[in-house]
Amino acid sequence: MERERALQLVKIQLTEHRYQHTLGVMKTAITLANQYGADEKKAELAAIFHDYAKFRPKDEMKEIIATKSFPQDLLEYNAELWHAPVGTYLVEKEAGISDRDVLDAIRYHTSGRPGMTLLEKIIYLADYIEPGRHFPGVDEVREMAKESLDKALIKAVQNTIVFLMKKNQRVYPDTFHTYNDLIKNLED
Repeated sequence: MERERALQLVKIQLTEHRYQHTLGVMKTAITLANQYGADEKKAELAAIFHDYAKFRPKDEMKEIIATKSFPQDLLEYNAELWHAPVGTYLVEKEAGISDRDVLDAIRYHTSGRPGMTLLEKIIYLADYIEPGRHFPGVDEVREMAKESLDKALIKAVQNTIVFLMKKNQRVYPDTFHTYNDLIKNLED
């Protein structure tokens, strides 16, 4: 799918602010893909569609998770996680994208997972560090991303876990498992 067509499909699903975020994620993902040797077109497409389901009604997302082949424990965690797996389903169904690499990058951009592919890492990190993001620690991760994708990703996941813990929110197990997997791979 061409960039302009993808952006048209996504723009009607998002607020203007979230659309601008999406453009930042797209540019960042392309930069990271070029830097780390990933498929630029797949990175572009996954970045454009990563928040496709962000503003779907919670009831709709809950129904999709409950009736499709998604882990049911997602329903026990913050609904903020839901748009990623639900987005995978809706992007395939409504936009006709069937590339498993792109869909998995969308699916795991909020929680991560052990054994993340290069493309999945790029979309997770691009979402975290795109230029429109302003929060404590993001500049450090941006700088780290220039030198090491994995080290930047570890710091991003670590920051996310600490942020959730400080807010007394539950942390989805895949996020902990992602962190442990990244650390293990760094040690190997």
